[in-house]
Amino acid sequence: MSDLPTDLSRLRTLRTWHAMWVERIDAAIAAAEQRERERRQGEERRPPTPDWVMELGIGVGRRPIEVHIGGCYAAGKRQRPITREQAVAALDEGIRACIHCRPDTELGVLG
Repeated sequence: MSDLPTDLSRLRTLRTWHAMWVERIDAAIAAAEQRERERRQGEERRPPTPDWVMELGIGVGRRPIEVHIGGCYAAGKRQRPITREQAVAALDEGIRACIHCRPDTELGVLG
C-alpha cells in the first residue's frame, strides 16, 4: 500500500514540486561549495603575518606611535610591517612598546 496518490495528474504535480526543491537544494549546495572554495583560496593567498609591526597615528604624515609583535590583537588598523632592526631602532628612539604583546621584552630592549 502506497501513500502516494494514484491518479497521474497529482503524481506529476508531486514530481514537479520535488524536482523544484531538488534544484533549489542543488543551487544552495553549489553556492556553499563556492563560498568554501573562496574561503580556502583567501587563506592560501593571505600574506604571512609579519614578525613586527609599527602602528601609525592619524592624519598627514601618520607618525609612528607604537611597536607591536606581528599579529598582536591590540594593534590598530593603521600599521605597517617592519624588520627586527627597525623595531629595535624605533624603541630606542622612544616610540612606545605595546603593553599587551611586549615587543621590548621579546627584542631584549630595556627601557
